[in-house]
Amino acid sequence: MGWIGETVDSIKSLQIRQVLTQAVSLGMIVTSALIIWKALMCVTGSESPVVVVLSGSMEPGFKRGDILFLHMSKDPIRAGEIVVFNVDGREIPIVHRVIKVHEREDTGEVDVLTKGDNNYGDDRLLYAHGQLWLQRHHIMGSYHT
Repeated sequence: MGWIGETVDSIKSLQIRQVLTQAVSLGMIVTSALIIWKALMCVTGSESPVVVVLSGSMEPGFKRGDILFLHMSKDPIRAGEIVVFNVDGREIPIVHRVIKVHEREDTGEVDVLTKGDNNYGDDRLLYAHGQLWLQRHHIMGSYHT
């Protein structure tokens, strides 16, 4: 009976080692992914350097499921650029093209109006209630080909 007890004990210790090894490996993978994400944030200057297109509003240029790498530069935003923006009160960012730029004379700040390439009208219906323009803080980054 001693041999069976020793065998059971060795199997239990082997399983514990395997579980611990797998837990450490999983922790390393998660930590590596977070480090890569933070490094991308630093390099691109964007709070969300990678986004996925969720709708068909930018077809045929971008289709659902396309992955975009964003960059946030200090250069002024211009008409024709593709930007990803957040709207107050909405969780999901939107990928659309800037169609109009309005520069404020008093501050020099730039407000933008966007539109999906596959949409008929501009995005003012998507913006927060009463909002007519997007400001710089709404924009998460821009996509450059």
